[in-house]
Amino acid sequence: MPLVRVDMIEGKPSTFRKAIGDVIYNALRSHLNVPENDRFIIFAEHTPEEMMISPDYLGIERTQNCIIVQLTLNSGRTLEMKKAFYHAVAYGLHEQTGMRLEDVFISLVEVPKENWSFGNGEAQYA
Repeated sequence: MPLVRVDMIEGKPSTFRKAIGDVIYNALRSHLNVPENDRFIIFAEHTPEEMMISPDYLGIERTQNCIIVQLTLNSGRTLEMKKAFYHAVAYGLHEQTGMRLEDVFISLVEVPKENWSFGNGEAQYA
């Protein structure tokens, strides 16, 4: 059950957000073995002043259009799965929206399964 947060500069059209959500969901299903309908994606838009992103960390030239994709998910995926996911998201966004590969920043936060409650005050995975 990944919880996905996408932070970006304000002013993008809803079609852009939908494309991002679709690309991420498809990559989750294809590369991280996420079940069907497990789609929890939150978008947050910020002013340029609120997005303090290094324009050149690790030699990667980022623009103001850089998005931050952060996933909280159960631990246990292999390095190969994670790399395939990163690739699928970056290239999928490039193909679907024209986004630059350099402007896709992804962070995974892995947690134990008992750290989730999907509702009803229960720990469904515990």
